[in-house]
Amino acid sequence: MPYRSKVIMTAVLGCSLALALILSYIESLLPLTIGIPGVKLGLANLVVIVLLYLSDWRCALAVDITRVILAGFLFGNLSAILYGLSGAIVSFLFMLVMKRLHFKMGTISIGGGITHNIGQLLVAAFVVENGNVFFYLPWLIIVGCFTGAMIGIISSLVLPYLKRSIVL
Repeated sequence: MPYRSKVIMTAVLGCSLALALILSYIESLLPLTIGIPGVKLGLANLVVIVLLYLSDWRCALAVDITRVILAGFLFGNLSAILYGLSGAIVSFLFMLVMKRLHFKMGTISIGGGITHNIGQLLVAAFVVENGNVFFYLPWLIIVGCFTGAMIGIISSLVLPYLKRSIVL
């Protein structure tokens, strides 16, 4: 990769991380209480999904993991980091496989939303040493489908504009 491309890529990833952190902060301010613990919109996943299409998967994963850790320290706590990382890693791997299998962006986002919740439930079951947390799974699948679809639609609308304006 030529020097100019590395500089541009570093700038794009830095701006992407900053945007993801801003979206995480906005999400932390939204009082989303629907009776299901830990439900969030996943706004920062907009950045991750777009990066899957704009850059190398390693860059998207680096931004995703860094965002979860920084957002946890800035707006949450260590347990938020633990649950966030588990959901982020599981969903990222699932989305990467779906992308390589040529699924559409909306479907990939929905899959990411669902698997993010599953990753968090697996860690919750381990932490509390009780499988009853999976009682929430059907509800979290519904929420994951809805939020994943929303993020997928927005991402698919934004991506063409970014592809034209960012030359990597």
